[in-house]
Amino acid sequence: MKLLRRPALGALSAVLLAGVLTVGPQGAASAAGPRVDLKVLVVSDGGASVSAVAGQLAAEGVPYKTVDLRDTGRPKIDAAFLSDTVNGTPRAKYQGVVLPNYAPFQDTAEMTAIADYEVKFGIRQLDAYVYPSAAVGLNTPTYSGILDGTVAEVLPAGRSDAFRYLRGPVRFNDLAPDIDESYGYVSTPLPDNKVAGKSFKPFVNAEVKDKTGTIAGVYTHDGRSEMVLTYSANYDQWQSRTLGHGLISWLTKGVHLGYNRNYFGVHVDDVFMPDARWSTKDNCTPGEDCPSGVTTPDIRMDVDDVVQATMWQQYQKFKLDLAYNAGGTVDWRKEHGLDLLGDSLLAAKGQFRWLNHTYGHQFLGCKQDTSVRPWVCKKDSDGDIDYVDESTIEQEITKNLDWAEENGLSVPKTEVVTGEHSGMRVLPQQPNDNPNLAPALDQTDIAWLAGDASRDPAMRSIGQARTIPRHPMSVFFNVGTEQEEVDEYNWIYTKRADGGSGICEDHPDVTTCIKPLSTETGFKSYIVPSDTRITLSHVTGNDPRPHYAHQSNITEDRTLYTLLDNVLGEYRMAFDDNTPVVNDPMASLGAELRRQDLWKAALKNNSNITAYVQDGKVTVSGPDGLSIPVTAPEGTKEGTGGKVFGQAYAGDRSAYVPGGVTLTVPGA
Repeated sequence: MKLLRRPALGALSAVLLAGVLTVGPQGAASAAGPRVDLKVLVVSDGGASVSAVAGQLAAEGVPYKTVDLRDTGRPKIDAAFLSDTVNGTPRAKYQGVVLPNYAPFQDTAEMTAIADYEVKFGIRQLDAYVYPSAAVGLNTPTYSGILDGTVAEVLPAGRSDAFRYLRGPVRFNDLAPDIDESYGYVSTPLPDNKVAGKSFKPFVNAEVKDKTGTIAGVYTHDGRSEMVLTYSANYDQWQSRTLGHGLISWLTKGVHLGYNRNYFGVHVDDVFMPDARWSTKDNCTPGEDCPSGVTTPDIRMDVDDVVQATMWQQYQKFKLDLAYNAGGTVDWRKEHGLDLLGDSLLAAKGQFRWLNHTYGHQFLGCKQDTSVRPWVCKKDSDGDIDYVDESTIEQEITKNLDWAEENGLSVPKTEVVTGEHSGMRVLPQQPNDNPNLAPALDQTDIAWLAGDASRDPAMRSIGQARTIPRHPMSVFFNVGTEQEEVDEYNWIYTKRADGGSGICEDHPDVTTCIKPLSTETGFKSYIVPSDTRITLSHVTGNDPRPHYAHQSNITEDRTLYTLLDNVLGEYRMAFDDNTPVVNDPMASLGAELRRQDLWKAALKNNSNITAYVQDGKVTVSGPDGLSIPVTAPEGTKEGTGGKVFGQAYAGDRSAYVPGGVTLTVPGA
């Protein structure tokens, strides 16, 4: 048996639950002070830099309102827009203001209204991209130009403040030598003016062409506090992904709705099974799309690979989730009399997390006709798609679990990864889910079903189960060596004139053609850096969806480890130990994705969510049953001196609050 497939290019109740967050000691009874709502105002000119800040707010689940300056029908920003009264108490509608620059309005009265508002309520302002000048506490720039490849440094003032989660330098992207990716200015602060109450505190410095100065810092003036950024960025660039959380933390003074983690789970599919190998001569995979008679040796782990997997996990302090097919070892024993790989994995079973990948990796969608390329779904006598029956699906799930129990393997019984994510819709051949999948999942008590994020990125329900989309990694299932990986990569991503398949020419909307890579160096010099960037964009995007590769990638050249070492190395070089990757099991990641979806839906639907600061307290309320994400400073405690609130991460404390709670925040 070997695996063959092409790599894939309540209504809420109106009853409210209130949580109270105490942010300072309470004095004698007095008239209620002003309240500040936990929501951010984003004023946009459509530029990438302000959109990068908005992207970070959205990723963390921080509520915000956008005013687009290009919209002729937009509201005028004045005192009435920014504040009002609630039961006679003054209310600031926004806890922070994001502007594209320090004064983006044609009507200066709007900027005056914002400045007055910030002074009155103690609101902070973030300028997303500014030219250095005295207006923002800076001298004219000592350098103006391209920042591609610049390595910036977070200064002690920044590390002790909003960027306490960062360890190393902040790298500016330089992905394409022929394209300018980031522009900016290096400057120096004006001298402090204590009499006028003006000062500039640099948070991030950079050296470009022997010119050293600040590119981010806080300008204090006229009773206001203004974060000034003098570099351009979009949300996907590394400078945004590293500095983004700190900008939000500074803007909100560390207290806001939202919950942020850097998730990284890695599933290794097809364990115990052999995978078909790519033919570098014929540019195909036997049994998939090769002409009759083309053969290649299968790829299957061996005993040494089990030892290496165990050692790698210990060294990296990172767990792999092994998605196993028991039929692989059972069939191997029948054919060969013994299975040293199976024995070795069972001996080391406690070293890994395990996932049910079905017994025989059978395709559980439609019945396939593989006599044609590409395959098609078989039809019944009425001309309808003929699907695999419910009983077969149930047997594939339960038989794998039965084998695990017989062999002492600890496997979550409510999670499953079907072979090729089959059963779920796959375009163009099978546009709908197998109608027998949902009842089979219900019958076997499956709560979490792995999906493919590249073709179905959103969580959805199938019966009682919810899908957990997984990101594919760019190490193909049908390669065991670096040379094979590059050969197939070249076939997919190069033009016909360069010896490729031309797929990139035929589908320029989804892929870009490249020049052929060297089969000797291309894996480490191009594929690994490229997929590292893609993977880290998921990790640093508050994205709980796990990644997946295959057992073929942890044998022979062990290409997966090369990629993972690079991902973890770059991550740990940038982020401090207080911000580790969250390497949780599949069900935990699914539960977090579900919480995120519910929270986003609640914000979108304006589901009676109220959160504000008043007289040193933060009151949070929402519909019954909704878990509300809250982030607060380190040292926050429940009650007036009880146990520590939430979980520590990135220098903050955070948790989902399902009901009433009182918290005390130090120093607020």
